[in-house]
Amino acid sequence: MPADEVSRRAGRNLCGARARPAPTREGTLTEPKTQRRRYDSPVRRERVAETRARIVAAGAELLHGFPIWNWRALTVRAVAERAGVNERTVYRYFASERELRDAVMLELEAESGVDIDGLALDDLREMTERIFRYVSSFPLEERLVRDPTMAAANQRQRDALLGAVAPLTGDWPDDDRTIAAAMLDVLWSVVAYERLVTDWGLDPGQAVTGITWVMKLVEDAVKEGRRPDA
Repeated sequence: MPADEVSRRAGRNLCGARARPAPTREGTLTEPKTQRRRYDSPVRRERVAETRARIVAAGAELLHGFPIWNWRALTVRAVAERAGVNERTVYRYFASERELRDAVMLELEAESGVDIDGLALDDLREMTERIFRYVSSFPLEERLVRDPTMAAANQRQRDALLGAVAPLTGDWPDDDRTIAAAMLDVLWSVVAYERLVTDWGLDPGQAVTGITWVMKLVEDAVKEGRRPDA
């Protein structure tokens, strides 16, 4: 048989039809990349952005219903239910629960109007006020019943602090006197010391120095008659 005839027949299958290109691994015919259709459009991108925003908003709404940013309640399942999507959809936009929580945190910061980038000392008081006013919109978690001994010790401490500031604040409104004593109580607390050591990495001596330094500032303010709201 002539060589050209063999080549012609080799191009046909057993049924006489011309052989088709071999399929790819995905089972589709090999096509030039330029011919592949990409499903992308402004409308689709807008829908994608809307879905992501709805998921993040659902996470923020969830946290608003729990005591001061209870992150344990912010799960993929809970957010999916709140947003009206399935969990697979949430993972399509966020690779992990941590990534979802980071996005929700940014949403909360935007809600509060708090931007700590480039924070200046002169802005600190205003920023602090903004943070705590925003935090006050969250419910407070009821404290568990404390050990009676510790509760009694804490009460004695509060009474002692009120007694210490009373002689110098006789003409102050009761609220201002209580605030002054409460600030000293916060600085005096073991929680304040623990945070300075564990979160800030201060050694015990540095933590004590910092706490007593600020307590001296409050003490001087009381002695000079500078009330909290003045």
